[in-house]
Amino acid sequence: MAFDRDISEVKNWMNLFRWVVKLIRDEYGIEEDKLTRHASIETDIGLSAEQVEEVLDIIAGSFSIQFPPGTLDELVKFEELCMLAAWLNGLYKRPEFLGDDFVARAAALNPRAQAA
Repeated sequence: MAFDRDISEVKNWMNLFRWVVKLIRDEYGIEEDKLTRHASIETDIGLSAEQVEEVLDIIAGSFSIQFPPGTLDELVKFEELCMLAAWLNGLYKRPEFLGDDFVARAAALNPRAQAA
């Protein structure tokens, strides 16, 4: 999957949220009205588990971040995925919904998360 979208305008977690909405809309044809903050990743968005993994890979590659193993086990809502990516990129504080073990693993992989 080729995805080359400018990230220069992504300055905070809401910009990142919008960037991910556009990614999913453009690459997977999902209507934006399904991509709400409170949409369930597993049931509301309409992506398969494999496609969600692809989205994580695209985000990771675009923002030079790493999602630890078990990332999808930590996430329920679409906004949680975006807040996590923003934190890993140093654009947002540590999301409260993350477990301590996951936080330690994620921060070890992403130095910018430690500073946020």
